[in-house]
Amino acid sequence: MGATESLALWFLIFARSGALFTALPVFSHSGVPIQLRIALSALLAFLLAPSISAGAVTQPLALWQLVRLLVMEVGSGLLLGSICRLVFFGVEMAAGIMATEMGLTMSSIYNPMSNTASPVTGTVLYWMALVLLLSLDMHHWILAAFQRSYVLLPIGGAHLNPALLPNIILRSGSIFVVGVQIAAPMISVSFVISLVFAVLGRAVPQMNIFSESMPVRTLVGLGVFGLTCTLMAQYLTNYLRRLPEDMLSVAKLLGGK
Repeated sequence: MGATESLALWFLIFARSGALFTALPVFSHSGVPIQLRIALSALLAFLLAPSISAGAVTQPLALWQLVRLLVMEVGSGLLLGSICRLVFFGVEMAAGIMATEMGLTMSSIYNPMSNTASPVTGTVLYWMALVLLLSLDMHHWILAAFQRSYVLLPIGGAHLNPALLPNIILRSGSIFVVGVQIAAPMISVSFVISLVFAVLGRAVPQMNIFSESMPVRTLVGLGVFGLTCTLMAQYLTNYLRRLPEDMLSVAKLLGGK
């Protein structure tokens, strides 16, 4: 393989890795400089190029062929990176449910990781998920899965598989499962509080149920949130450990294998 083909191979790997870093949870927020993402993508492509089969770039390519491969690689990288973000969408959903049950929806603060205003519970859970992702060394496993993806999805081998769309829809639907499982203790406690105040409202009709229950919801909700942090971390750990396998499953379907 000549110098032109080697440069084209590196550039296509750089395109997929750059798209991956654009969508990954840790590197996609605005706090990470674009120059750093470009440098990491270029370094990753330089390290992976010797171990990856040239595939579709074994001969000189026309400009339109290179553009076609470039679009395919960018799309593949974005899809693989988006799979890793799904669990964080579930975390944001769980935080919204908790904030609603505790009456903290109006107390939103800026979350620098998601670059949006989110409830206090959302910021805490988001940081918890990021710390778990790094402490479990999952960022290294994700990069290892990315390298493995070139075996299942070689350069130029991406195409629309009929089984890909149902798989993506199923994984997107799992966001709701993640959110409900994380927020389940809070939902249960909120139901008990609603039931107790409903009984009190029937026994004492003069009582303003809404105004009397909100301080109790907030106080009890904060206590439950603190006591169930370990349980929430266990749920998050189970989902984070599956990210490399999920990436390879999607890469396998995208490669038609």
